[in-house]
Amino acid sequence: MKFGCHTSIREGYLGAAMQAFRMNAAAFQYFPKNPKSLAVKNFSHEDAMQCKAFCEEKSLMSVSHSPYPTSLTPQNKKKRELVIRSLLNDLDIAEACGSIGVVVHFGKQISHTDPIASYQLVIDMLNEILQRWDGNAKLLLENNAGLPGAIGTTLEELVQIRKLCTYHEKIGFCFDTCHAFSCGLWDGDNWDSVLSKGMELDYFGALKLIHFNNSKYETRVGKDRHAPIFGPGYITEDQFDQLVQTPQLANIPFILETPKEEMPHQKEIELLQKKWGNASGW
Repeated sequence: MKFGCHTSIREGYLGAAMQAFRMNAAAFQYFPKNPKSLAVKNFSHEDAMQCKAFCEEKSLMSVSHSPYPTSLTPQNKKKRELVIRSLLNDLDIAEACGSIGVVVHFGKQISHTDPIASYQLVIDMLNEILQRWDGNAKLLLENNAGLPGAIGTTLEELVQIRKLCTYHEKIGFCFDTCHAFSCGLWDGDNWDSVLSKGMELDYFGALKLIHFNNSKYETRVGKDRHAPIFGPGYITEDQFDQLVQTPQLANIPFILETPKEEMPHQKEIELLQKKWGNASGW
């Protein structure tokens, strides 16, 4: 069972891994540097190698999440260069830590008159970054939240962008359950349809990570507000059960990004393992 959560690098990358291990998690996510900055970090390679060794010893999986200002649709040349340098730095850190890759949000609409412009910019950004990257860590495109019809909310978009990139083998996917619920991609009752479409598109072949989050708002409202898996969120346990029991998701880590002030992650992981530790999908 590969349930985990986001952990802090305040005590280094090894410290983040040890924190996850103490919570009995099987996986963890971390920010490779200051989550509010695109500044390149001169990181400790020794700390990163110790993190990798610890994860291998304890059978922990890890993944990195790019800082909040990261965008695959930057508005100007200066921001573009900052994002490219930052993501290459993130990939370096993820590689040194032995992580699956770096999660990056899909991007935003940049033109109301030319809907293709945003997609073309995403492809150009991915190609420019990945032509300079030779490691095993992947860039993991995350599905967007938003109202139905917003950019980056469908499996078709994600798959097509990856397919059109020159370095598609260096790209994977991260599926966020709250984001999918927000836009109606997964409304809680149509998992069979999502699964069928994902199989048809070969989306699951490149899926490397699930952000496992409930939603504080109803489906198709377009709001990205996470809630604990167990509690007053709008996605029910039975609806989550359909997803967790899916064999195509076997061995993919489920990472909580739920508000820990509402339920401590250690407690939530304990409840997840108690309910779904023997799920057939795993």
